Amino acid sequence: MAIAMRLSRGGSKKRPYYRIVVADQRAPRDGKYLEQVGSYNPLLAKDSAERVQMNEERVKHWLSVGAQPSDRVARFLDAAGVRERAARNNPKKGEPGENAKERAEEKAAKLAEAEEAKKAAEEEAKAAAAAAAEAPAEEAPAEETSAEEAPAAEAEGEEKAE
Repeated sequence: MAIAMRLSRGGSKKRPYYRIVVADQRAPRDGKYLEQVGSYNPLLAKDSAERVQMNEERVKHWLSVGAQPSDRVARFLDAAGVRERAARNNPKKGEPGENAKERAEEKAAKLAEAEEAKKAAEEEAKAAAAAAAEAPAEEAPAEETSAEEAPAAEAEGEEKAE
């Protein structure tokens, strides 16, 4: 029989309270257990001594007969100095997923295109300003007739042509 040292939830909705129990691995989380060896109240302050309470003598006994603690219980045991817990290392934990990587690449490509277009527009504006500055002032465009005078001038030209 495989023995597990794990948490069993109690308390009401949104008011959790856990027992640290020794149970058969096949038993349900909140079901039958062999022995209660402690308790955990997550609602108390982290520095409170009553947050995690356990009978270290019984915990050591169950560890000696082969009980395997869950990750959370192993953290409690390490904090109490009963059993050392090796730190885990997951280098891919903070890495974004495939879809997020694709979105980031698309966004970077759009930004690069926008910056290239902006630079090209600035260069064209500078070239146009330089061309306008190089053109002599004498060749300034002649005064054009206003929009109201233009149709009248065209009508007079048409009458003369007939």
